[in-house]
Amino acid sequence: MPELDSVVLSRMLTSLTLVFHIIFATIGVGVPLMVSIAEYIGIKKKDSHYILLARRWTRGFVITVAIGVVTGTAIGLQLSLLWPSFMQIAGNVISLPLFLETFAFFFEAIFLGAYLYTWDRFKKPIYHWLLSIPVVIGSGMSAVFITTVNAFMNAPQGFTLEGRTITTIDPIAAMLNPATPTKVAHVLTSSYFTSAAILAAIAAYSILRKKSNVYHRKALKLTVTLTLMFGILTAVAGDFSAKYLAENQPEKLAAAEWLFETEEGADLIMFGRLNESNEIVGGIRFPKLLSFLANGDFNSEVTGLDQFPESLTPPLWIHYMFDFMITIGMYGIGVSLLYILFMRLKKWNELNKPLLWLLVANGPLAMLGIEFGWIYAEVGRQPWILKGYMKVAEGATTSPNVGLMFLLFLALYTALGVTCVVVLRKMFRNNPVELELEHRYPNVTKKDDSKWTT
Repeated sequence: MPELDSVVLSRMLTSLTLVFHIIFATIGVGVPLMVSIAEYIGIKKKDSHYILLARRWTRGFVITVAIGVVTGTAIGLQLSLLWPSFMQIAGNVISLPLFLETFAFFFEAIFLGAYLYTWDRFKKPIYHWLLSIPVVIGSGMSAVFITTVNAFMNAPQGFTLEGRTITTIDPIAAMLNPATPTKVAHVLTSSYFTSAAILAAIAAYSILRKKSNVYHRKALKLTVTLTLMFGILTAVAGDFSAKYLAENQPEKLAAAEWLFETEEGADLIMFGRLNESNEIVGGIRFPKLLSFLANGDFNSEVTGLDQFPESLTPPLWIHYMFDFMITIGMYGIGVSLLYILFMRLKKWNELNKPLLWLLVANGPLAMLGIEFGWIYAEVGRQPWILKGYMKVAEGATTSPNVGLMFLLFLALYTALGVTCVVVLRKMFRNNPVELELEHRYPNVTKKDDSKWTT
């Protein structure tokens, strides 16, 4: 058990904030695209169910945005309060993407307000849909800019450091560092994948609760299709990320795969455990697959931990974070593909209970996959806070009051989480789909509902 000094407490508080914030950040990036797609389909097909999907998703999204603003602000404050030495150096370089991230958020918020309050105000509904495009762009660019900051911490460039003094700064070069393309691609695709999986889980659960109406079945078909599509794109982005790590952060990849010695034709190892001699016991081996993932060649050489001093080696437990992330991603793709196959083949019922429960589980699992992925990304950079320039212990505050801050923020996040759940439950339970369909779209009859098939 490590001593709870200011460094450990700073890491604990930052981790707490990120673990909580990433839930709302992921939804904030992914749901606007889901809303835009649903409304567009509704307009093109003249289908009121898809329009209502967009309406209801937007209402829930607004609540999560409000929580995300609070947690995002907390992250900004904690960067300066908990990591002053780091910000003294890096803050001069990454101030541009931090500003642009704020600008992107306000850009999104302005158009989100216009989108939210102009339903049924246009003679041509497509004009209202056009307002969703800036919301999608703003949320996506917000993720892009903040991800460049994280990428910079892994591949710092665009400045010259003499001692602890920066002499030259190129913020564009800092943003466009080698880690940016793969990190941005992985963040965006995984956000869309996870948001679609969560919405699919909600639809599947509604059907299981004997609410198998046309609205929920259409919602399930759309969201599962998007889950599969973005799940595949996330896997592709993950493949590029593995190749980036093999070239630029080989110690991170080696720690994740427990590759202790450099070797050709390296196996991919899933799960298992290490004994006292650091020998792998009970792991699932995929022969030569790590070499292929790292370099696109089954017989290529992969750098092992023997090439790095122990003091610069990431914690070996990140192996499990990597495994959980990969396993959950494959599960999401697999269960979505299974639903699509059932739907297409017609001979099987895609609304059978076991499959629906698998889809329900995929929602929270996908969010856990995001959490595990970020833990792997952040802890896998250890011991560096700014790779090659500053270690975590050098960047942390020496304040004795971090423990109190941790307790206060824990109370804040607990209150915010409970408030979010309560508000969302009341918002949708007090305004069920059936009543809103009858009120807004009286021409959608039960007869139409019974005839509709997936």
